[in-house]
Amino acid sequence: MTTETVEEFEARARAWAAENLPPEDPDNPPHFEDDLEDWSRQRELQKKVWEGGFAGICFPQEYGGLGLSTAYQEAYGRAIHGYQTPTRLNLPTFAIVAPVILDHGTEEQKQKYVRGALMGDVILSQFFSEPKGGSDLAGVITRAERDGDTWVLNGNKIWSTAAYGADYGICLARTDWDAPKHRGLSMFMVPIKEQAGFTLNRIRMVTADSDFCEEFFEDLVLPADALVGEVNDGWTVASRQLVYERTAVGGGSQYTQGPRMPRPQNHDVQSPAELAKSLGKQDDPYVQDRVGLAHTYEVIHGQINHRVGQAMRRGALPPPAASIMRLFHAESMWTTRDVMMDVAGGLAVAPNGHYAGAITNGVEDYLMRQSASLGGGSTEMARNLISERVLGMPREYAADRDVPFREVRQGR
Repeated sequence: MTTETVEEFEARARAWAAENLPPEDPDNPPHFEDDLEDWSRQRELQKKVWEGGFAGICFPQEYGGLGLSTAYQEAYGRAIHGYQTPTRLNLPTFAIVAPVILDHGTEEQKQKYVRGALMGDVILSQFFSEPKGGSDLAGVITRAERDGDTWVLNGNKIWSTAAYGADYGICLARTDWDAPKHRGLSMFMVPIKEQAGFTLNRIRMVTADSDFCEEFFEDLVLPADALVGEVNDGWTVASRQLVYERTAVGGGSQYTQGPRMPRPQNHDVQSPAELAKSLGKQDDPYVQDRVGLAHTYEVIHGQINHRVGQAMRRGALPPPAASIMRLFHAESMWTTRDVMMDVAGGLAVAPNGHYAGAITNGVEDYLMRQSASLGGGSTEMARNLISERVLGMPREYAADRDVPFREVRQGR
């Protein structure tokens, strides 16, 4: 246990950052391109953090972390403000996959993946969604079959965030088709780089981004030690993974380092209030009302993350309460983006002059706001989880409950 106070830790982190991290240029803040060069830069920055002794503030010491509380994590975030940091590694590497390995991995897996990630040697992704699966994660049809000491993987995953820059993806696959859909699943670690039987394609979005990927497995051979958790108990691992994902998406993860997400790309304007000022609309009563609404949502979102996160760590709320943070993140993002479109008015579709960059990026954010209602499970699923597993209301009817999966009707 450290004898260093939070204030002393923050002062030490601030001094180290000033000496070791590249400062951000406020007139030209770093933006993240979806290319491998940027991921190499993230690895280099993470190695600096590791060598400086500030990696994994809330991770256990035996796996390379510091074993400190969230107060130290927040202090570190304040100390490195204004410097370039490996922010892209927060999701999903540090906030989602590494904690899952801590909970369900073997000792060897914890040393390999968790310590490796903290050292900057390993980047992790997750293979969850499938083209036919929609939001029914337990309905996956990617299969893994035992072949002696190995597993053979066949199937297809999609919407894997930035998998092209990762080294391994944690993958949910079906291993027993005679069991009900939640009981015949297993979790595996799949190596990504130049692997026979593995194909990765990048998906071009309407915003011109290509951060999402799809993966194809054709008789991909995995060693026995690729299994995470127990055979046919993959839903337990997946459920824990979803808790971490919803906590991270909602903004309440204890495992992130510094800013939760990368700064938006090339944003000249980053909030509805700043946009209103830049357009000279700050005195318009209608605009003031709308900007006030967005600000209220942002403040409440921050308070919900703090209170729910603390309650979950104390055990006062069950893990599914992460859906509360995830749900309000979506509500806040929708409101903020809608308000920005309102404030921009006609310039949103015909930007020009000094405001063109800000408006164009605001429109891209508007087009992407629906992702907040899908990532980490849909908003409808979040409401069901809160209802059934936090408030204790009756479960929704499911026609495929306790039915062998091979008898369950599959989507087209």
